[in-house]
Amino acid sequence: MWSAERIRKAAALVGPRLRRTPLEECPFLSRLLGVPALLKLEFLQLTGSFKLRGALLRLAETSPDERASGVATCSAGNHGWALAWAGRREGIPVTVYLPSTADPSKRRGIEALGARVVEAPFPGFDMAERYAVARSREEGTVYVSAFDDPRVILGNGATLAWEILEDAPDVATWVVPVGGGSLAAGLSAGLAALGREFRLVACQHAGSPSLKLSLERGEAVTEMPPLETAAGGVEGGIGRRTFSLIRDYVAEVALVTEAEILDALRWCLAEHRYLIEPSAAVPLAACLTGKTGEAPGPVAIILTGRNLSSDRLARILAK
Repeated sequence: MWSAERIRKAAALVGPRLRRTPLEECPFLSRLLGVPALLKLEFLQLTGSFKLRGALLRLAETSPDERASGVATCSAGNHGWALAWAGRREGIPVTVYLPSTADPSKRRGIEALGARVVEAPFPGFDMAERYAVARSREEGTVYVSAFDDPRVILGNGATLAWEILEDAPDVATWVVPVGGGSLAAGLSAGLAALGREFRLVACQHAGSPSLKLSLERGEAVTEMPPLETAAGGVEGGIGRRTFSLIRDYVAEVALVTEAEILDALRWCLAEHRYLIEPSAAVPLAACLTGKTGEAPGPVAIILTGRNLSSDRLARILAK
């Protein structure tokens, strides 16, 4: 799975089906961090998030039996949206289970692509996923984890690293949000397979620090208490597979508060005129509050998604 040739082939497979998102310098953060700070604008991806990478790779490599039975997933929204998009492209039926607190705009986007949407009777991701796995097993569909599937990890993180390195080969520090961990895991394992030295800053919500707890305990903390947050993509436990790929590469775990996340979203809108969702603002919040540590070279900051309802945006901007 983790070889330079495998990553090259994965990037070549999904690349033509994706939007090539820009990598641009942020002068303000460059001055603040003392090194070039590069924003990877993955919120401009076709479904509004980086999750399309893993979904495309996973379904492109789906077996005939899996195609016939259809696939199911549980998602805070973006992975489900991406899987629905990829499923329509590949002609594969998709069912998406959403926590009851999922952003309504994400539900509408998934349904518009023809996927079946089921609202789980639980607010937090972890409980909703248990429900989704049980229902998927009962219905005989193939369950595709939003973060702990090998091809989802490879697509989400390694193809993104490959693309960024094509544009900026000297990137030394990678600042990423961490929920289930597919992005950080794919980046870490991919960069290691490519023989790159790198510094990984994993950014989490202070109220749901599954990676930090996992590192302290030496094992994956796969479930966390439900957290009421606008940043649903970083709520919940980390995957066992993703933790095994991340654990040896984390230089810093940056914990940010809800207020810091929303401040970073508002800063991004004011400074760049870019509308991102709260989960995507998590690495910006870590940079703006000085929690990323000292960067030895150019920094890549992944802005992961933009899918946010107008009602939630209005509430954020009103504060």
